[in-house]
Amino acid sequence: MFESLIQTIAIAALPVIFAITLHEAAHGYAARHFGDPTAWQQGRISLNPLRHIDMVGTIIIPIAILLFSGGTFLFGYAKPVPVDFSRMRNPKQDMLWVAAAGPAANLFMAFCWAFMLKLAWLMPGNDFTVPLSEMSKIGIIVNCVLMVLNMLPLPPLDGGRIAVSLLPHSLAWKFAKIEPWGFPILLLLMFTGILGTIMSPLVVLAARAIESIFGLY
Repeated sequence: MFESLIQTIAIAALPVIFAITLHEAAHGYAARHFGDPTAWQQGRISLNPLRHIDMVGTIIIPIAILLFSGGTFLFGYAKPVPVDFSRMRNPKQDMLWVAAAGPAANLFMAFCWAFMLKLAWLMPGNDFTVPLSEMSKIGIIVNCVLMVLNMLPLPPLDGGRIAVSLLPHSLAWKFAKIEPWGFPILLLLMFTGILGTIMSPLVVLAARAIESIFGLY
């Protein structure tokens, strides 16, 4: 059992690290595009995962959750990319695109891993294709999980920021006040099982849709 989990961690490491860190990098790229150079000035606009890894959120917590859940659940985070919405040309409108960039990056990576899985299936069987296949499967699921999780309409998740961007000013500032309580609410939903109930069908739907595009049956 323990050996199996170690193998799972070894195979999952690369997809998980890229899924978490490139999500944050995408926010930085989008923010710079819309006029906020904060992340760029701090050297956080980079595809190098080392610039975004948080030792606790990117390494320790995902491994601990993977171990304690028997390899059935995964959660983690990277260093948040600094974004100063006041420096953008149209802060309220641009907030939507900056927030959406993270989940969009996860969707793109899920497609990339689906392509890699298809490639592994088409290649002649060898010692390389099996690990690549398993890594690709994890990559699809991990990115679908992060995409769905971050699209939940709860500040400070990306879905919450998108909701703030779309709501009228009179409601947006009231909804934004939830942000300090967002993470505790998320943990409560996770430990009570409500989060899993909400996310599971959406993650399965997203993964199946991507797999169907590539003919992965």
